[in-house]
Amino acid sequence: MSVLDLARADLRHLSGYSSARMEASGGDIWLNANESPWPNAGVAAALNRYPEPQPVALIEALAAFYQVSADRVFVGRGSDEPIDLLTRAFCRAGQDQVIVSPPTFGMYAMAARVQGATVCALPLLAAHGFAYDFAGVRAAVSAATRLVYACTPNNPTGNGLPVADLLDLASALRDRAVLVVDEAYIDYAEGPSLIAALPRFDHLVVLRTLSKAHGLAAARIGVALADPAVIDLLRRIMPPYPLPSPCVAAALQALSAPALAATRAHVQIIRSERALLAAALAARDDVRAVLPSQANFVTVRWRDAEAVYAHLQVHGILVRSLRRYPGLEDALRISVGSPLENRRLLATLAARVVPS
Repeated sequence: MSVLDLARADLRHLSGYSSARMEASGGDIWLNANESPWPNAGVAAALNRYPEPQPVALIEALAAFYQVSADRVFVGRGSDEPIDLLTRAFCRAGQDQVIVSPPTFGMYAMAARVQGATVCALPLLAAHGFAYDFAGVRAAVSAATRLVYACTPNNPTGNGLPVADLLDLASALRDRAVLVVDEAYIDYAEGPSLIAALPRFDHLVVLRTLSKAHGLAAARIGVALADPAVIDLLRRIMPPYPLPSPCVAAALQALSAPALAATRAHVQIIRSERALLAAALAARDDVRAVLPSQANFVTVRWRDAEAVYAHLQVHGILVRSLRRYPGLEDALRISVGSPLENRRLLATLAARVVPS
């Protein structure tokens, strides 16, 4: 069975939109895309030409970085776009289902609901450190299931998932559903990526991003790594020109050797600061627990989370309230900042008067 047998039958042979940049390249006089021949006089960069839909140089750079072949790489606007396209490609409205494990990244369920697919929510096991319920997920897979999501390290709990268990789940889902493993925070973790397993499973998709460790959140560069057949399908249903040229240029710079060396140094600082921040917060009397984290944030359960949130906000420090996440109503997610930012956070909390 091919992974495309799980895709929507009406899309399997869709030719997709053919843009001017897809149909022809090269040349020195471009009269095929109805662009202005002049750059905008008020903008420093020349932006009058449409970008490549899937920039070859960036695809090749990402393929080299992730150590896969170029036909296994799709680049989109953040991880949100691959999530949306996967849902469109594999889920029929009113018929198909995705499985998510809350509390986790909300876009998995959001994309499904926008598409009209059913969302089966199997919560993480709060009593076991918010562990992923592998047995429960396997039992929940039905003939309607098309996508199963696993986020590692998970947002917002910060815990990583055992690679061996993920591989077992991939084996169990073969010919039944696509396993989407979101590794947005893997750069901060100790465990290995599932990228090496891609050749073994044509129904495995690994999501990566340049938004976190690589410091390109504003550029919105998300990556889906998968079987070439899945990548081809995503490229056929994507919008014509998803990646702005300045973002592509920024991504290429970020993948250069000097930039990657700086990124590795910053990751080490974040890991060290994460440990210091977690220890300092755990020592506070108004903290119930600091969840173990392999990401670039710590999730903290407070005795009075909303009061802490308000106190920090008054002093110009913004953190994320998790009051809408079942099981984490008393928690705040705190991104690990620079050493200076983290010291200011701790000093601001130290100055807070804790009710007796």
